[in-house]
Amino acid sequence: MSEAVAHGHLDDGQRGHHPRLQHQFDDLEQQFESSKLGMWLFLVTEILFFGGLFMAYTLYRIWYYDAFVAGSNELDITLGALNTAVLIFSSLTMAMGVRSAQLGHRKALVNWIILTMILGMVFLVVKGFEYHHKYVMHHIPGAYFQWDGVNGNQVQIFLSIYFCLTGLHATHMVVGLGIMTWLLVGAIRGKYSPQWYTPVEIAGLYWHFVDIVWIFLFPMLYLVNRHAH
Repeated sequence: MSEAVAHGHLDDGQRGHHPRLQHQFDDLEQQFESSKLGMWLFLVTEILFFGGLFMAYTLYRIWYYDAFVAGSNELDITLGALNTAVLIFSSLTMAMGVRSAQLGHRKALVNWIILTMILGMVFLVVKGFEYHHKYVMHHIPGAYFQWDGVNGNQVQIFLSIYFCLTGLHATHMVVGLGIMTWLLVGAIRGKYSPQWYTPVEIAGLYWHFVDIVWIFLFPMLYLVNRHAH
């Protein structure tokens, strides 16, 4: 079933009468395209939001490269790589959920959403272990920050950016889990069908965005001249 058929190319007797069709749209296809455009515009603003931190990271990395190498090598690359794999796999499960909604496979949709949520929670738990390790080592920027090597102040800048970027990303992941919970309730109630699954696909775009941001964060934060060690 094509996307156009799924979202609005109904029979003449059905056109414009779907219970999910809002009055300001001519048909479900137009409603879907408008929703998708709105989500893309929202994601552009999110890119700008992260972009400011990316620019700060770039400038400070140029100015204090040695300190950024030292700070990066204090991060746990194994846990970072694990989280990368977890999020990549969660994008797959989200895509499978969207496909299940398109085909009207209610049980499969529920299962894929649950699996996506589990992977998201695994990511947050792993990130929690990383944060706890930084707390134990007194590597959280602030009054109690401790650094045994050189360039301690500059390393603290790196870790400040690390916590800002990963904390902001984790916040987006928490929001994503909230959206997935809402989708799950709707899927269990049979709310979505091949004729209307807009919330599933729009939520999928948000989830993929969060995953893609991490694909940039992992090499930026964890792989700064890693081969030197």
